[in-house]
Amino acid sequence: MSNSPPEGKQGVLERIWAWIPFRAWLTLAAVIGGVIGLGLFTFTFAQGASYFSDDPTSCVNCHIMRDQYDGWNHGSHTAVATCNDCHTPHTSMVAKYAVKGINGFRHSAAFTLGNFQEPIRITTLNYNVARGSCLYCHAAITAEMNHVGSDEPIDCLHCHARVGHLK
Repeated sequence: MSNSPPEGKQGVLERIWAWIPFRAWLTLAAVIGGVIGLGLFTFTFAQGASYFSDDPTSCVNCHIMRDQYDGWNHGSHTAVATCNDCHTPHTSMVAKYAVKGINGFRHSAAFTLGNFQEPIRITTLNYNVARGSCLYCHAAITAEMNHVGSDEPIDCLHCHARVGHLK
């Protein structure tokens, strides 16, 4: 008895392998290897692993964030909050890393393509995250406030927009 499949009943992978010429496999391997290699190089060059931490110095890997970092470093929150405390959600680790991922992709694309605004502007998503962080940390104070005739949540950033990044 033989362990090989009966004639004409090759497995799916064997049929695919036989159908695609060796040069095509070699080209596919080169393309995939090139993409992975370029991605790893870019991740290493851009210090990508640092963005998984809560270290504020990772935010100044890009020169455009220097003013924000310096403002935070001289502001009232420097001793009590890092960038992630204000700029990522407090609801779950999934939400935190989802926002970090969205922002990381947007920042990478903007800096790679050179289509970012100077001075930088906060997006609606990040504005809402920052406002939520204000309310999270300052819940006792904001619970005392009431905007008469409005069901809108308190918008701390309306009056305190520069609190985290004083110059």
